[in-house]
Amino acid sequence: MKITLATHGGQIAAMRLGRAPRVLNADTLTAAQKDELARLVAAAKRETETTQTREPRGADLMTYVVSAEDEKGTVTLKQSDSEMSPAFSALLDWLESHLPAK
Repeated sequence: MKITLATHGGQIAAMRLGRAPRVLNADTLTAAQKDELARLVAAAKRETETTQTREPRGADLMTYVVSAEDEKGTVTLKQSDSEMSPAFSALLDWLESHLPAK
């Protein structure tokens, strides 16, 4: 599994322009970490499918796009600071602690 995290907007949006998304190759993780990551992605996907979200409003809001690519295909999840589901927040927190430094 390959995970990509892209961030957009926020108060320092201009500083982020042109920055490549951060990428995590799950092959570098332990079996337990891979299982946890798969569980978090599945939970965020389920919550996203059952929750209707509006387009974020506000120039200083951060928007996060997580793409999870595996042999079954690619799942892309997008949420903002204003309306982030608990499962997406948990996934984002996990990614922030496991992705290579910015």
